[in-house]
Amino acid sequence: ARTHPILFLVQDPHDTAELDRRQAVLLEHVKEQPEITVTWFCPDEKKSGGAYVVTTGRLKKVDETAGTLKLADGMTISLDEIVDLQCELFQGLI
Repeated sequence: ARTHPILFLVQDPHDTAELDRRQAVLLEHVKEQPEITVTWFCPDEKKSGGAYVVTTGRLKKVDETAGTLKLADGMTISLDEIVDLQCELFQGLI
């Protein structure tokens, strides 16, 4: 997965209804391993705070029980930390 920090967010990070809709679409298409771009808060492991980062990769699994999204390269992102999801599958939703 490619990860890089961002300086600002374009979308409202509190729009959970839209994130829920996009997550539902991903659940329907998870077997296709679509390429997704995830904007998420990466907590600092050594002190309070952290940074918003953007990660792009192929979706492998959405584990609602564990509350995680797993990419094909093994990266796991907490669903609670996600503030935006982008994927070609969402083009018809907007």
